[in-house]
Amino acid sequence: MNVKKIKEKITLHPIMTLLIMIGITILLSGILSALGIQATSRKISTSSLEYNTYIAEINSLFSLSGLKYIFTSTISNFMDFAPLSSLIIILIGIGIMEKSGFLKVAFTLLTKNAKKVNVTFVLVLISILLGVIGDLSFVILLPISAILFETGKRNPAIGIIASFAGLTCGYGINFIFTSLDSSLLSLTTLAAHVLDSNYVIKTTSFLFIMIVVVAVLAFLITRITEKYIVYKVDKYEVPETEIEEEVTLDKKQKKGLALAFLAFFFYFLIFLYNIVPGLPFSGKFLDNSQIFYIDKLFSYNSFFSSGFVFIVTMGMVIIGFFYGIGAKTIKNNHELCDDLGHSLDEIGRVLVLIFFASILINVVKYTNIGTVVVTALSNLLNNTAFTAIPLIVLLFFVSAIATIFLPSSISRWSILSGVSVPVFMNAGISPEFTQLIFRFGESVTIGITPLFAYFVIYLAFLEKYNQKKQPVNVLKAIKYQIPYIAMTCVLLLTVLIVWYIVGFPIGVGVSPTL
Repeated sequence: MNVKKIKEKITLHPIMTLLIMIGITILLSGILSALGIQATSRKISTSSLEYNTYIAEINSLFSLSGLKYIFTSTISNFMDFAPLSSLIIILIGIGIMEKSGFLKVAFTLLTKNAKKVNVTFVLVLISILLGVIGDLSFVILLPISAILFETGKRNPAIGIIASFAGLTCGYGINFIFTSLDSSLLSLTTLAAHVLDSNYVIKTTSFLFIMIVVVAVLAFLITRITEKYIVYKVDKYEVPETEIEEEVTLDKKQKKGLALAFLAFFFYFLIFLYNIVPGLPFSGKFLDNSQIFYIDKLFSYNSFFSSGFVFIVTMGMVIIGFFYGIGAKTIKNNHELCDDLGHSLDEIGRVLVLIFFASILINVVKYTNIGTVVVTALSNLLNNTAFTAIPLIVLLFFVSAIATIFLPSSISRWSILSGVSVPVFMNAGISPEFTQLIFRFGESVTIGITPLFAYFVIYLAFLEKYNQKKQPVNVLKAIKYQIPYIAMTCVLLLTVLIVWYIVGFPIGVGVSPTL
């Protein structure tokens, strides 16, 4: 038996890997709780702006009450698991666009005269910038990127890997101010007020450095994809149904495209009018109780935020439906209904993966292990004697390590900001630059932690387009991201250090130092 066959026999299925991780978490929580492991730190009170001592403790699942929690919360947690509902609804829209033929015609027209590297670059750039809509970008772009590369007779896995790299390595990088940036900014401002009650942070504080990093990162990810990943993914055999002559537009297809774009244009105008404030009867999708426009869009009380998945899906359905009517690929209501469910035909394995991933994330969250780790890391920052560049490097790696155990940006920054912002201000480093270091650090590791809810979507689509009998295991999925992570780490750390030394403004009227 050769080495390759031995490796195949010992390769763990991703579901088995998740089950093992769940078991380890349960056992580890029991051991750590029995040992009394905890972390004590200081946290800023939002009311008094004073430090209060708080203790982060491990909750044991290795007990009767812990096991009861797992059994009683598993179903409700799965039903509330954000990637599940978003993915199913988005796939309905993608299904009708794909089955009607719209995506194949549109992607072929867009890419037939374009170089492969340019297609990859545009996909990666869009992946980075689409972070403005939050985590929904993962459930939209990963399936779309697979179809894009499949249409171009390339391995869909390459598109999935490159898009996921753009989404994760660019997780904290965007020159467009996002709702997540707004939430983090509030915590940063609160922490800065401990030392300076009049400190104000603007929404344009990161504009200059972000523009540079977005462009360079998109180029870097594209380069890694085309020069390395293309040769590392498994060989892909183009299905016989896809081996066809070059797509040429006939009258039906032209009519379909015209109807699709016209219908979507009117839909988009209606949508746009409802997110523009200040016009007669406009802004109906906004939460006008908020200050920043981005918060008006994405606050929990805005119709835009709560209905965004459905808004996007309806746009896709409109495009697919009207294209199908014009191109005669949808002839009756039966075909329309079949097309709506097209992308859900092979979703069984995806749902099973999401189910076990939701259990893992749920049990880790309950044990409080992530919070204890991040709290301990915040103590490391609080007790350090580092200044200047060593302090920058320390926070960068603290943020990167903390992200693996606690992927939620707001949860991590609520713990770290109260310590890191005053420490950095005392070292002469601005709160804005401090938040920037934190965000750059999380971009390095968010893509390799199975505790990140959307990692399972990446894993599931790699598995969906896998042509080999052996499943794509968790380690292999992570392995694909390692080159991106290594180079992103070097890039972002270099940019931070150079920017700090030279003293370039990171945004409008903001420097790395105070």
